[in-house]
Amino acid sequence: MQQTNRRQFIRQIVFSAATLGCVPLLDLFTLPVLAAISPAVVKRTGPNISDLVEQVLEPLGGMGHFIKPGDRVVVKPNIGWDRTPEQGANTHPEIVKTVIEHCLQAGAAEVRVFDNTCNDPRRCYTRSGIQAAVDSLKTRRAKIEHMDRRAYQDINIHQGQDLSSWSFYRPAIEADKFINLPVAKTHSIAVLTLGMKNIMGVIGGNRGKLHRNIGDSVTDINLVVQSDLTIVDATRIMVANGPQGGRLSDVERRDTLIASSDIVAADSVAATLFGYRPDQIPTVATAARRGLGVMDLGRIQML
Repeated sequence: MQQTNRRQFIRQIVFSAATLGCVPLLDLFTLPVLAAISPAVVKRTGPNISDLVEQVLEPLGGMGHFIKPGDRVVVKPNIGWDRTPEQGANTHPEIVKTVIEHCLQAGAAEVRVFDNTCNDPRRCYTRSGIQAAVDSLKTRRAKIEHMDRRAYQDINIHQGQDLSSWSFYRPAIEADKFINLPVAKTHSIAVLTLGMKNIMGVIGGNRGKLHRNIGDSVTDINLVVQSDLTIVDATRIMVANGPQGGRLSDVERRDTLIASSDIVAADSVAATLFGYRPDQIPTVATAARRGLGVMDLGRIQML
């Protein structure tokens, strides 16, 4: 079953459950995740961010390969911290803006941007520069919004390896397409936080519990919220004191973007920027073992 059909199935179940006032039971393992034999990953380096976005999209078929006219799209950056772009804790605002522009050019009916932040959301949205970046597009088809606590829904993950159920933000599940824009940085528990862990920004509940078994728990939530495209922001990578940082000395400028429709493959290539093997990152190793994607660098097709 292809990812689009899987997403449509989950959306239908969630919508039906909301209409009937019940909580859906999803046996996600009856919807197999078929990892590509040789997933394509694009890695580009350069000083101009808008050019970089174009350069990683073009070998994958452009944004039109992922977004079709009329699609409702979620673009999910990391906006978790009250930090400036130079401090490297959040996705660079220029990447967010340029990706949205490509979505609109591909015919997206709407693009929504949001994150369940760790610090005060208004300060995070403003200081990250992402609020201003989205507003600068001056179109009703793209908006950044604060997450509505009434829009979360508990979803049972039957046969989940660590989580039997969790609270998910319905707009993230109901979107036609989900574009994941993580920033690459160290993490005191997960070793690195990349694309897979960025999905924690669309769940509710006590997210600290997920850190007890980070590999399986993050894989479980990625089975529910699947990324159609992952673009890892490595223009500035946080090499120390992640995930929050705060000092400019924590950050190294790499001017790099990594893109793939296989989130595990994207995270695997991103891990090498820090000198790690993919199997040293718990979220990557667990997801690969459970069939969510490919971490074997020898099987990844670098375009």
